[in-house]
Amino acid sequence: MITVLEALNLSTDYLSKKNIESARLNAELMLAHILKCKRLELYLMFDRPLDDDELQQYRTFLARRAQREPLQYILGEVEFFNIKLKVNRNVLIPRPETELLVEKIIDDFKNKQSFRFLDIGVGSGNISIALLKNINQAEAFALDISEEALSLAKENSELNEVQERINLIKFDILKDNIETLGKFDLIISNPPYVSAKDYETLEPELKVYEPKIALTDLYNGFTFYKKIIELSLFLLNDNGKIYFEAGKDQSEEIKNMMAEKGFVNIGSIKDYQGIERIIYGELT
Repeated sequence: MITVLEALNLSTDYLSKKNIESARLNAELMLAHILKCKRLELYLMFDRPLDDDELQQYRTFLARRAQREPLQYILGEVEFFNIKLKVNRNVLIPRPETELLVEKIIDDFKNKQSFRFLDIGVGSGNISIALLKNINQAEAFALDISEEALSLAKENSELNEVQERINLIKFDILKDNIETLGKFDLIISNPPYVSAKDYETLEPELKVYEPKIALTDLYNGFTFYKKIIELSLFLLNDNGKIYFEAGKDQSEEIKNMMAEKGFVNIGSIKDYQGIERIIYGELT
């Protein structure tokens, strides 16, 4: 019989040889998920033997991770802004950097009586759901071109008990008629911003496993910013605001596009690596 400690040591060595970063942490998180316990609780059960089913599932998880499949897809869930979300290969994995976007919007709108916001490219629903959980007076209209993403966002909205305040709509922002959407107090988007050139250099966890349609515009990385900024002139109420997440070295171009369309109070927030990740502005 293999104990928890032996399994962790063997799997850490295996993942390290496969060049998986944070091999021990990966090994612990996968085993904790299988044993339905917290990661640190593993340290209280080092002598516990794994049964055949647990061992087989662990081997399956390890083989998937060794192929560079993201840990979050293997576990099927992720924590984002203190909420739990289901994830699969139909949606991008929510990143810690995006929590900065949510935090900024909460700070700006927490005292507003009521408001409607438009989330373009809802994916797993992470941004909309986090906002709805933290601002009771908000109502979300969330768009995505992917039916699979919308289905998962619906599941996550129900899991987090905000389904009554989110409207999930299949919509192609580049083609469909925006007049059907109405007006909003703010627009939020974390659009596909990887250029076609940069997409080819992405790590396997991204390029092989995460949905291409959510990563790249197959052009220069600015297609969706340009379109959303243009449409915002018709979609935003007076003094409406816009919030974007952006990639490295994109902030100045996005700020310029916003300024050209009349946005004021344009600013940005740097992420944990010093990249200007969150761009925002107001339309007077």
